Amino acid sequence: MTSLDFNILMPEAALALFSLVALMFGAFFGKDRTAVPVLWLSVIAMLAAAFALGWGGRTDSQAFFGMFIDDAFARFAKVVMLLGAAAVLAMSASYLARNGLMRFELPILVVLAVIGMMVMVSAGDLLTLYMGLELQSLALYVVAALRRESARSSEAGLKYFVLGSLSSGMLLYGAALVYGYSGTTNLAGIMQAVGGERLSLGLLFGLVFLLVGLAFKVSAVPFHMWTPDVYEGSPTPVTAFFATAPKVAAMALIARLMWGAFGSVPGEWTQVLAVMAVLSMFLGSIAGIGQRDIKRLMAYSSIAHVGFALIGLAAGTVYGVQTMLIYMAIYVVMNVGTFAFILSMERDGRPVTAIDDLNLLARSEPLKALAMAVLLFSLTGVPPMLGFFAKFGVLKAAVDANMGWLALLGVIASVIGAYYYLRMVYYIYFGSAREVPVETRMGGVQWLALMGSAAVMILGAFTMLGTEAAAERAAASLVTANVAVADPVAVATAAVD
Repeated sequence: MTSLDFNILMPEAALALFSLVALMFGAFFGKDRTAVPVLWLSVIAMLAAAFALGWGGRTDSQAFFGMFIDDAFARFAKVVMLLGAAAVLAMSASYLARNGLMRFELPILVVLAVIGMMVMVSAGDLLTLYMGLELQSLALYVVAALRRESARSSEAGLKYFVLGSLSSGMLLYGAALVYGYSGTTNLAGIMQAVGGERLSLGLLFGLVFLLVGLAFKVSAVPFHMWTPDVYEGSPTPVTAFFATAPKVAAMALIARLMWGAFGSVPGEWTQVLAVMAVLSMFLGSIAGIGQRDIKRLMAYSSIAHVGFALIGLAAGTVYGVQTMLIYMAIYVVMNVGTFAFILSMERDGRPVTAIDDLNLLARSEPLKALAMAVLLFSLTGVPPMLGFFAKFGVLKAAVDANMGWLALLGVIASVIGAYYYLRMVYYIYFGSAREVPVETRMGGVQWLALMGSAAVMILGAFTMLGTEAAAERAAASLVTANVAVADPVAVATAAVD
């Protein structure tokens, strides 16, 4: 252990130090007076960390004897998570102030959760993985129940805690099985123990339990049951956070674990991920049809989109990982814009989230309605929106991997899910008039998030804003480096589209 180890860990350590200082600052100088400064300082701290990781000229390296990995894959995921979390915090400021939720603990808990996510995606050891996962989870349990006077918010926090504890136990049991049969918790060591042979029964069971624990975190079917209730019951800013950064972290962690520990035997886990992808796409697309609350609908939307992202991982190629990363980056942008709109919806000074409240919004707010329609078209996957290219990428990865059946099912699920997105567009432009129409009270940051996200969905289709090249480097750094640990000859095979 050297000073270089701590230099590699500097972004995480700096954010941890910031959160501790902010906590003491709020405790000593008063919660009410420090809530707003702490929120904006948290936004600045996360943006600074994202800049240091994405544009700081860092090179691939490891720390603490391989327990922490700083590679292009981890940096890509971290930048997306940090930017997504910072955007959600910034655009939630006005909502929190209007509804009496501006508490200095919230941004600190968000920063701590993001630190856990950053550790997760850089995990080179099962112990590091578990520590990061629990730091994220414990912070998220608390923010889900932030509105203490609300029974629904308390229920959401308790339900998330109970089911999250169950999934953590399953993941820990899987880690114990893998350790018992491989003799190590280091991902590279597990890869060497596995070699290029089929998994033993014990390792196979360990892999299954690990996937069960991670599938819960990413809301994949059949471990999705907490998502609609927690999304609906949590305060809307918290729901927006759940729908962005944690999803990226969980998907990146699945990729890290599968390729880092079991990359030499992709046939053992790609079919499992394919089944989860199909179930998630169809359940999210079908169950969302009957929803009347936007937050609950966005929960089923997230389940469906996770299914599409899993298609990229199920392909078992570098290109598949690349398309998954691009998909999650675009998904975060779409959700930031959508929740910026949802946060602004009010009637008589109270927030509303019913889909019927969108009726004829285009008459009173034509520009905001147009931006929301663009985001809904992108979530649907309508060309030329950026969301179409996200879906096209993962479907192409499946076809290239000789999994055409998976791509076909993805197209069918996308067509089914289009119903509830396009239904909202219909309400916005052609719905029946309400006696008391909904108001959209937007702060400057919310307006910028909505309009900026909508613009990216149109203009980004032509440039991809550099995301494609960065994702390609990130995928290559994950797949080729880890496959080489077990079989250097397999590197060339894994790199084939």
